[in-house]
Amino acid sequence: MTKNPAVWILAVSALILSSCDTPVGQGAGWGAATGAIIGGAATGNIRGASIGAAAGAAAGALTGAAIEQDQAARYGPPPPGGFPYAHGAGRPGFYYSPYTGRVYDLRGVPHGGLTRDVDTGRLFRKP
Repeated sequence: MTKNPAVWILAVSALILSSCDTPVGQGAGWGAATGAIIGGAATGNIRGASIGAAAGAAAGALTGAAIEQDQAARYGPPPPGGFPYAHGAGRPGFYYSPYTGRVYDLRGVPHGGLTRDVDTGRLFRKP
């Protein structure tokens, strides 16, 4: 195991970046963290940790993209032009449905995440 503090700083920084809301962002963040730790441990220097982080981020992003595609397939094909975005309702985290104007509490939904309008059954995105 390496005792180089720069390697550990890079690894912890990569873990912090893993808080992204999309599967692609999460995959890239976790891949970068894992790659940095492995690269740093194997070589004991910052260059190895950097190369490991880059390789891990790329692999993680590809895995996250595959997961995101799989999740989107459950909703069926998007409408022409993509799913519409909700509009702010004046309070942080609350949005109007683009279909009915009903207010939804989307505080737990990541940006770009899909929500189903209960009145129409159609999907829309959180901005």
